[in-house]
Amino acid sequence: MEDRLYLLQRHLPEMLELEALIREGERHLRVSTVHDVPMGELTLPVKVIEMGSTSPRVPVIGFFGGVHGVERIGSQVLMSWLHSLIHRLQWDDQLHRRLEQVRLVFMPMINPGGIWRRTRSNPNGVDLMRNAPVDAMGKVPFLVGGHRISRHLPWYRGKRGEPMELEAQAMIRVVQEKLFPAPFSMSVDCHSGFGRRDRIWCCYARSHRPIPHIGEVFRLKQIFENTYPHHHPYLIEPQSVNYTTHGDLWDYLYDDAQEHAPNHTFLPFTLEMGSWLWVRKNPRQMLDFFGYFNPVISHRHHRVLRQHLPLFEFLTGMTANAGNWLPAPHQRNALTQEAVQYWFPPLD
Repeated sequence: MEDRLYLLQRHLPEMLELEALIREGERHLRVSTVHDVPMGELTLPVKVIEMGSTSPRVPVIGFFGGVHGVERIGSQVLMSWLHSLIHRLQWDDQLHRRLEQVRLVFMPMINPGGIWRRTRSNPNGVDLMRNAPVDAMGKVPFLVGGHRISRHLPWYRGKRGEPMELEAQAMIRVVQEKLFPAPFSMSVDCHSGFGRRDRIWCCYARSHRPIPHIGEVFRLKQIFENTYPHHHPYLIEPQSVNYTTHGDLWDYLYDDAQEHAPNHTFLPFTLEMGSWLWVRKNPRQMLDFFGYFNPVISHRHHRVLRQHLPLFEFLTGMTANAGNWLPAPHQRNALTQEAVQYWFPPLD
């Protein structure tokens, strides 16, 4: 036991923090382990935490993090949100009433082996967000877009034809089993490392074509900006506006939902925290690869842990009240055209 505590404190303190949160909120939470990652003498569990209604008819929002082990801030931001919810449940009757109308699903450390090893990939050297059997339409950036050259290079997809990595399979099962059955569901996957702006991306990563629900995404953007005119400056856009990739898990899941739950609405988003801003403000972070993806200075780290909580609160409210903002059938075409014109203007 002492050896375990020492090793986790040294390599994976987020696991100890998550276990402490589960103990604090155990009477409000439903916890399961969907996969175990062997790491030397230890086994690292991949946990799923649920809170809120158990009715199959309520909308569901899922919060995911830790897909890339070097981007620890994603897991930490989600645990900051989970910490806030657990402690509010001790006194906030309004939150109790909200949770009667919605279900929250947390999967904060999908790749604990990568977090332990401080690598983007899982312990097998595979980038989980390039691991789905989905190929991009057209060219992708060299290496960054996903490749099958060698597991010793970053962004490795895995060997062609092999099953997806067990961590990726576990995440997919959680989404399929806990989000797809709901009439409306949304997911937020927390990452870091791209640009100097915090971005909220919708799929596709594999194609410059707009997704069938691009109108719903545009409506959500409009409501967020109208509700919070002085909000933290998120850039809300499809990922492919920036670059395309092979093997994106959310592309795979979105298409799967379109095929197997066509009468339900599933909207996957990625929160891409712009870590280049942290590096620009503290260039010494470039001396450590870990510093390219995580805020190192204490006050900046604390700011990041709190500044995204209003976004999570907003998205939870939008999930619980989906029927109040989703476009009616006669509105979808016009909204879709507006979204396409905004994000995919014709080339001159």
